[in-house]
Formats: sequence, C-alpha cells, structure tokens
Amino acid sequence: MQLPFSEELNIGYLSRLFDNTSNCYKFFWFQAILRKVDRNHNRFTFDELIDEMIADAWYMVTEYHLRLGPLGVTDNLEEVVKYIYQEYRIMPSEKREKILEFLKDTDDQKIIRYKRSLTLNVPYRLQAPFYDSIDIKGTMWYGPKERLTAVINQQKRLMYYFVLIQGLNTVIEVNPAWAVYLEKHREILSGWTKLKLIQYLQNKNPSVPGIADKIEPPVARDMERVRKYWRVIIQIDPSLRDIYGDTVLADQAISVDHFVPWQYVAHDELWNLHPTTRTINSSKSNLLPEWHQYFDKLGEMEYRAYVMRTKYDAVSREFEKCAMYHLNNQEIRNQLYEDGLSAPQFKERLAHVIRPVYESAVNCGFREWHYDG
Repeated sequence: MQLPFSEELNIGYLSRLFDNTSNCYKFFWFQAILRKVDRNHNRFTFDELIDEMIADAWYMVTEYHLRLGPLGVTDNLEEVVKYIYQEYRIMPSEKREKILEFLKDTDDQKIIRYKRSLTLNVPYRLQAPFYDSIDIKGTMWYGPKERLTAVINQQKRLMYYFVLIQGLNTVIEVNPAWAVYLEKHREILSGWTKLKLIQYLQNKNPSVPGIADKIEPPVARDMERVRKYWRVIIQIDPSLRDIYGDTVLADQAISVDHFVPWQYVAHDELWNLHPTTRTINSSKSNLLPEWHQYFDKLGEMEYRAYVMRTKYDAVSREFEKCAMYHLNNQEIRNQLYEDGLSAPQFKERLAHVIRPVYESAVNCGFREWHYDG
C-alpha cells in the first residue's frame, strides 16, 4: 500500500515502521498517536497512550478471544485486558469512553505494573527505521531511559521526541510537520495500520476466521431475511421447538442464533443459524452450546427446514432470498442442500461442516454452555 507523499518528510522510513514486528505493541502504539494527534495537540504522556492501546485491544481480546502475541509468550497488552475483564467484570461491549475513564482513574497497582511493562521498549523502538545518523548499542536499549532518549533525540526529523522522562508521565512531542501530515492523512494511515495488524493477527491466530472483522466492535448486521425464512417455516409447522429450551416457537418473537458464536465465525452463513427465543439467545450470548446435548437437535431442525424447502413454494422462495446473502460457499451449498438427502445423511454432512469450526472455537477459549432456564 502506497502511503501519501510528502516533500519534507521521509515517508520511506514511515513505510518501514512495522518491519520485523515480533509483537503487537507497535501497531497499537502508533494507532494511539494517530488517533490523538492534530496540529494543535501534539504532546502526550505514556500513560494516556497506553490507555488508548488497552481500549483498542479490549474488544478483540474479551469478545473475540484473539491472541495478540506469539504462542507460548506472555503478551502484556492481552494480559492486562484479561485481568481487567476478569477482575472488574467490565462488559466486552462497554463503550470505549468508559474503558478510558476507568483506566485514567484506577489505582490498581497490578494494572499500573502492566502499563509500565508496555512502555519498556515500543516508544523507543518504533522509530528505529528513522535512526540513520545515531548508533544505539545493544545494552543501551535496556539501560537508563534518560541516556537512551538523549541519543534518540539527536536524530533529526523524527516523528516524535522525548521531552520529559518520568515513568508513565514521560511526555513525547510529535514533530509539528509530522502532526500536520498524520492529521491530514489520518484515514489512509489508519487503514494501512489496520491492514498490517490484520496480517500480524492472522499469523498469530491461524485457525481463526474473519480476522478483518474482529479488530473493532461489529456494526449492526441485517438478519431480517433469515428471520423471515424461519417465520415462514414456523407458520407452516407451528410445532417447531427451540433446540435449547424445548419452547414452541409459534407464539414467540424469535431471535436468530449463531450455533457457533458470531464472535468466532464472523459470518452469518445459513447452516450456522437457527431460531430461538430472545430470552434464550440473550442467555447464550457468545458461548458454545454443548455439542452432545444440542447438535442432534440442531440437525433435526435444519433437516425439517431442508425438507420443507422442497415441499412448499413459500419456503423455497425465502430460502433463495437468504441464499444470495447467507450461503456464500458454493461447495457447502452443494453438499448440504443437494436434493434427496435422508435425515442421517443431512446431519452427517452438517456435522462435517460445523464440527471443525466448533472445535477450533473451543481451542480459542470459547466456553461451552447449556440452558438451565
């Protein structure tokens, strides 16, 4: 991706910002600066930038269970998010402003230690591609920060400089020319950073689908076609029951449930969707239904819909409307919706599609659930 040109700034150095990235901190640190800087505001403390990093990582860790660091290596950004989530029970869907407010006001020493650990390297190493006239010896990176920043500040035309060294109250000042450039091209640079972050996260989470949809909270999704499809089926067959609570659905305001949570699959494919009640859907949240308790019931419900599609024109019409938006894998469509399947054949094929996704979600930390209402 080509970054916007500048006659006075070295954009070639900027384009190498994420070269040789071994952990996620650079992406989140630069993203924090990019979000806050403009030509009138160019001084920031470590503390406020680290708070931005935690808020940016919040949803992808708490809701999507993404791993931010290499396998087997403790990632302090991921760990501080998990600690706050478990200790303070802040919801994954909490507004960003509330998370930032909590981080600003907290006196939890464990959180403060996590914050300090996040400042040990990335503020100094991010600009390494710019260091063409200074020589930082290996041991200097780990020595006194006053000495390290004194050397860094000798480099000309950096993106930012260190103006006060005081732990989490350390202050950086963004070069005014860079502040103008970052503000002017914020959207392009944000997209570039997200692309690099997606590539990094896909490498660290190789079995997780839909990484691009998991770096921010989801936008509202249109499930009305699927709801209408199931309403027609329920109208024709009013005996249809919810698979979790055995509730007759005919008199219910139905919700559409993702058997394997959307927070893992990041798609709305029809084979993973079925009707339930709003209460049960809320109770299930982003948990995994216990396979041995619920999959057979799911298979039976989906098979009844499969049979009705061939028997009733109204169901067939709604199915075709759904298929345009909710059956995007032609191979799965051919496999699951081939004419003439028996119930055992259909359920076996459905299990073949869903089971690997289900097990991968378990491996990523999604907890199993059963309805006890």
